[in-house]
Amino acid sequence: MHRNFRYFWMGQCASLIGTWMQNIGQSWLVLSITNSPFLLGILTTVQFIPVTIFSLFAGVIVDRFPKKRLLLFTQASSMILAFILSAMVFSNTVKYEYILIVAFLLGCINCIDMPTRQAFTVEIAGKEDLMNAIALNSSIFNLARILGPSIGAVVMAYFGAAWCFFFNGVSYLAVLYGLYNIDVEGNNIKQRVKSNIISEIKDGLSYVKNDILLLETLLMVCIIGIFAFNYNVLVPSFTKLVLDGNEKTYGLLMSFLGAGSLVGALNVSIRSKRGPKMKVAFISSIVISAMLILNGLNKSLAFTSLLLIITGFFNIAFSTTSNSLLQLNSKDEYRGRVMSIYSLVFAGATPIGSLLTGWICDNIGASAGFLVSGGAVLILVIIIRIIFKIKKVDATS
Repeated sequence: MHRNFRYFWMGQCASLIGTWMQNIGQSWLVLSITNSPFLLGILTTVQFIPVTIFSLFAGVIVDRFPKKRLLLFTQASSMILAFILSAMVFSNTVKYEYILIVAFLLGCINCIDMPTRQAFTVEIAGKEDLMNAIALNSSIFNLARILGPSIGAVVMAYFGAAWCFFFNGVSYLAVLYGLYNIDVEGNNIKQRVKSNIISEIKDGLSYVKNDILLLETLLMVCIIGIFAFNYNVLVPSFTKLVLDGNEKTYGLLMSFLGAGSLVGALNVSIRSKRGPKMKVAFISSIVISAMLILNGLNKSLAFTSLLLIITGFFNIAFSTTSNSLLQLNSKDEYRGRVMSIYSLVFAGATPIGSLLTGWICDNIGASAGFLVSGGAVLILVIIIRIIFKIKKVDATS
């Protein structure tokens, strides 16, 4: 394993557990305060709307500045926000509006953090080991998705949500230490003429538009981002309104989702030498849609758990494959901007999906939220696949 990647990976091991503790703590806190899936959807929207608005600008920043310095800034800022949220809950001054403000600020930080983190991986692991590195990152992310919600649920049940946020703040010290020890010699930034930001954004968009593989991948990611990856709204709403569960039930279900994702990440890591295939991304998206639909048709905790395990497995197969396709098929000078577009259509599309999902869960029911999400993914992904198959035939004829 590459020395720099090892430092980065080990730092993330501790930090991501704290992140998942905060994620479930924040969602359950808002649902407890408001008792409204729609307002929970607004929270998710507010947290991701900066990514929607500013991702393209962030891509230019990522291509211009050393990525290690950017990550030190974003991780330190996220740590401060975690401590602020913890302090508000400890002091009983927390309100829904305050949580929205913290979520918005965190979204602004993530706007830079996400494309920087994606583009940084290839610098510390190399192109040859990129897919394996992405899979390893996914494995710790999803191991944290298992441990974080489980630990967070117990902490919330016995000590309160404030401790989830506090532990998350402390966990950032590990990733900051790892980043500090990484030696990347200026992050290998190539000297190039820097035009104005708008011109560089247009150049990046034009580059993606003219590459059929990149464009198809990004459109599929957009569909999944809008309609499928709304688990922060779907799962707590389904737990509370359909299964009549509590914090422990919610934590258990998120852990099952993480368990499936962990197995999926390990599977991708083992098969990484074969390289990313568009066929894998397409099949994975179809399976995800089927699992969402089936979940909307059942009211059993055991069956829901099984479906979430399968969903998690194919979530990782899709996201790792699409991420690798984009990075390996992007030129070095465009990678930051390509990954900022990836962040835009993946995380930046979340506000749309969260509002829609929250509204459906609030007015029709949590089961309907799963059904609509799964149906939309199934129809749109098939349409995209057919259109681009025709494009590829035309391009070769």
